[in-house]
Amino acid sequence: MAVDYSLYLITDRSFLNGRNLKNVVEESILGGATMIQVREKNISTREFYKVSLEVQEVTNYYKIPLIINDRMDIAQAINADGVHLGQDDMPLTIARKILGKDKIIGISAGNLEEALEAQKNGADYLGIGAIFFTGTKKDIDVPIGIEGLKLIYDKIDIPAVAIGGISEVNFKEVLNTGIDGISVISAILGKDDVKSAAKALRL
Repeated sequence: MAVDYSLYLITDRSFLNGRNLKNVVEESILGGATMIQVREKNISTREFYKVSLEVQEVTNYYKIPLIINDRMDIAQAINADGVHLGQDDMPLTIARKILGKDKIIGISAGNLEEALEAQKNGADYLGIGAIFFTGTKKDIDVPIGIEGLKLIYDKIDIPAVAIGGISEVNFKEVLNTGIDGISVISAILGKDDVKSAAKALRL
């Protein structure tokens, strides 16, 4: 599967306001989302599995990569296209042994050291950020900003998406760094018309 990182949507059901996640994901893909990550923080393993399967029906239909956040077991259970791991999750080298060479493994990087380490260990892509202040990550002291993003991206050789506080107001500035894509949550899911919101984030 060819991977297009242009518009990487991360799910967060707290933004749905009663809407169906599967439908919202489909609308976002129709609007231009090129990659979907299922991210669930406070639900049971069984529920996470169920939600992931539902989203996978849509991503399989549209041939869009499905990434599972953090949970290697869920990724394996549904045979997802890959996982996204944070700095405190399973070490990348171990994750690769478990999942195999054909699965996509992304790593969150907040500085150049983390980015180079992930690249050295065989990450397929990086999620670099937070670029701006964001409501979905409460533990960020100082965002790295556009300059921080450029500093990291210019020194790596693997694809990367920018994440953190990216919206229809600032996304062009982010893409002007040459980054492979942007990763968003509320900029799509927080809108009434997710299809139009996704379209608005495509150059």
